[in-house]
Amino acid sequence: MNMYRDLSMKSDEVLRVELEEFRRQHRDLDAAIQALEENPASDRLTIRRLKQQKLRLKDRIAWIEDRLYPDIIA
Repeated sequence: MNMYRDLSMKSDEVLRVELEEFRRQHRDLDAAIQALEENPASDRLTIRRLKQQKLRLKDRIAWIEDRLYPDIIA
């Protein structure tokens, strides 16, 4: 994916900053989804799109964490 190629060219410090930003966005989406799900009149399509966006963020977070903190089997 192009997104991952762009991330692979960044320094570790930049990735750490982006990681914190992505984590914040993920928490914000989680709160928004929870609030919408508590409202019975909320739009199911909006909730679904927010959940998909949250999953994409989760993938980006996992990719950055793997790059910054690789599992080294001794």
